[in-house]
Amino acid sequence: MSKETNLICAYLLDGEGGGRSLGWPEIRAWKPEDGVLWVHLDRKGAKTRKWLEEQSGVDPIVGRALLEEGVRPRILPVAGGLLVVLRGVNLNPGADPTDMVGLRLLIDAQRVISLRHIRLMAINDVREALERGDGPKNPGDLLVAAAGGLVERMGPVIADIDDEIDTLEEQVLTSHSTELRSALAEVRHKAIALRRYLAPQRDVVSRLPTERVTWLDDMQRALLREVAERTVRYVEDLDSGRERAQVVQDELNNRLADQMNRTMYLLTVVAAILLPPGLLTGLLGINVGGMPGVDSPWAFAVVAMVIVAIAVLEIVLLRRLRWI
Repeated sequence: MSKETNLICAYLLDGEGGGRSLGWPEIRAWKPEDGVLWVHLDRKGAKTRKWLEEQSGVDPIVGRALLEEGVRPRILPVAGGLLVVLRGVNLNPGADPTDMVGLRLLIDAQRVISLRHIRLMAINDVREALERGDGPKNPGDLLVAAAGGLVERMGPVIADIDDEIDTLEEQVLTSHSTELRSALAEVRHKAIALRRYLAPQRDVVSRLPTERVTWLDDMQRALLREVAERTVRYVEDLDSGRERAQVVQDELNNRLADQMNRTMYLLTVVAAILLPPGLLTGLLGINVGGMPGVDSPWAFAVVAMVIVAIAVLEIVLLRRLRWI
């Protein structure tokens, strides 16, 4: 795709799993009787906007919905077709998978218009299937392939989150708290970010098989129900991961609280042992006349022995009381 055209790809489906690649001249000359047309565009391209508004024949309200920024997954029936917004994980090199990429689809019986800005591997899979001759044969197949591909690509990402939580559960009693807290925060962020878009997408995909459009047959509706079931399972996995991460967080907090309590207890015991000797040394350190032992060479040794004896006596007493 060049920056000037904003056309990622376009195919005229042959109904047998293949398709003929088209450019802008063929797209403009296309008529419904020519066959099913799939046009895949860069959403932020100036030529994309111009074509949608002036040449595509798309209702202006629908066109604005296709170009809208930051939309959540949704479905909207429009004039014998469907406007479908889905999200997929970002699997581009160096990208964060939880930075989910939007895919907008306008589908009717004769034409599919899809838009995205960041590359989606699931759509690349559909293009490769068309090039091999085993791709979608009609708009219903294309919708199934796109929705199924997006969900399939999410599987490894969600599995990685589960594996990370498993590792954290094993390390919670042995790892350094700072490192563990950082890893826990990261995995919780991933789960929350994915669920933010996957939960509404679950509702969208669940609605697709029930839409009253003539270009979806029984097999395609069954496949969409399977995609919906997988989406529901992934949402449940994310919910379970969040709950497990919370349990790990609680266990970590309890561990840190126990460590703090033990430290404070030890400091309290040490302070209790040193309090009487400290009182004695403070009393003997006042600078007034009449202090006993001032002129005796043995006074310091006697005081030191008394302090040691008091400390030993305190330790014995605390052990008898089972405080230490």
